[in-house]
Parts: sequence; C-alpha cells; structure tokens
Amino acid sequence: MKQCYCDKTVSFENCCQPILEGKLKATTAKQLMRSRYTAYCVQAVDYLVATTHFSTRKLYLKSDLLSWSQNNTWVKLEIISATEFEVEFKAFYLNEKLKAQIHHEKSTFVFENGSWFYVDGIFFCLKISAKIKTILK
Repeated sequence: MKQCYCDKTVSFENCCQPILEGKLKATTAKQLMRSRYTAYCVQAVDYLVATTHFSTRKLYLKSDLLSWSQNNTWVKLEIISATEFEVEFKAFYLNEKLKAQIHHEKSTFVFENGSWFYVDGIFFCLKISAKIKTILK
C-alpha cells in the first residue's frame, strides 16, 4: 500500500489520488487543502492551478508552482485547525539545500458551482529550530 502524502495512515489510492485524477471532487475545504498539499508532493501543477479560485489564480504562475514543488522534499502535513472555509496547517519540508523548513498558513477557501477553491492565505513566519529535526522523524 502506497501511503498518501497528506496522511500516512491512509492509502494514496483511497485518499488524494482519485481527487487529483478528477475522478472525485474534494467535499470540504480541509479535503481540498490535503489534496493540494499532495499535489505539491507529486508535482500535479495543473490541479493546483485548477483548484485556485479565478480571483487569485493570476497571482500564481504555473512555472513557479512547479519549481517550488520540485525543489523541495515534502515530509509531513499537520492540520492545526479547520472550519468550513478556513484551514490552518503546517507543511514540513526540506528545501533544495536540505534545510528543514515549515510552511505555516491559514488558508481561505470558497465553495462555488459544486467545487471547492483555494482563495488565499495568511502566512506565519516561524523560527526554525533543532526541534524540527525531531518532528520530521
């Protein structure tokens, strides 16, 4: 069983794979956020563009999304909190210099025409410490 990138307790084929392939739609903002994290892990850039709301899509270049997804090693996703339209999370990764990093964001989503879309987020700055090495294991 190949583990899903967003949740190591679930198989990829029973979690994000059908969503990324367009066989299923995300049914909540949290599920969309998890699938978008997984899209970064597998460089599914078309999915990232398609699930970004049209009002903010112009802010995200496909080439930048691809570069960021390829140049980092995605390690772990941690959901901090989730409401109907917001998800706060931490994405743990190693940058291209293999330095441990955390992307901490509170994302906003909207449900339109039967689909969820990422709108934007508030990004939190974190001081990287030795404690991250323990979390990444």
